[in-house]
Amino acid sequence: MKILVVEDELKTGDYLRQGLMEAGFIVDLLRNGEDGLYAALSEAYDLAILDVMLPGMDGWSVLKGIRNSGRELPVLFLTARDEVDDRVRGLELGADDYLVKPFAFAELLARVRTLLRRGAKGKEAETLRAADLDLDLMRRRVTRAGKRIDLTAKEFALLELLLRRQGEVLPRSLIASQVWDMNFDSDTNVIEVAVKRLRAKVDDGFEPKLIRTVRGMGYVLEVPE
Repeated sequence: MKILVVEDELKTGDYLRQGLMEAGFIVDLLRNGEDGLYAALSEAYDLAILDVMLPGMDGWSVLKGIRNSGRELPVLFLTARDEVDDRVRGLELGADDYLVKPFAFAELLARVRTLLRRGAKGKEAETLRAADLDLDLMRRRVTRAGKRIDLTAKEFALLELLLRRQGEVLPRSLIASQVWDMNFDSDTNVIEVAVKRLRAKVDDGFEPKLIRTVRGMGYVLEVPE
């Protein structure tokens, strides 16, 4: 599952990203409303966590932009403002939940999981696809040309990340933080080994080849033109 966090407080934002990643989520952290809205409208997220008081464009405006676009992205407001009018305004604009700072991370995580379960019940199992490669998120199953491909948990997470950001060159540092929850160490070849093993399972014996190394930059999954 992929979560967008829009929070301008440095410590709070980093705390949220670290905690959610440790809980198994892929997390994008942005620091202002304009970037948050752009990401929400251009990327595929399962949930957004928005602060109300953001520089440039506040959380209300970000939420309004998301809802005006027709997206049904679940939104959790996270803010220091606890006035009843603020909570009512957020819910009326289309927020799904509202949590006031300071908060216990366990409560935040429980609310996040509740919203995600609620969203999963309202739609069919989500599938990520590239050419004849299918990744079923609900059943944790991968097939290519109808053939079942068995992946480890890390390989599945790596493939999910590549598919969600299809066509985007992902640097090793991003893969390390999102999949292994670690800072990239240039002396380790864990990323290269993992990609090699994943490519052997996903690409060997199939056409077209989907996973490509971009020398000096990282890796990309895309369907060749």
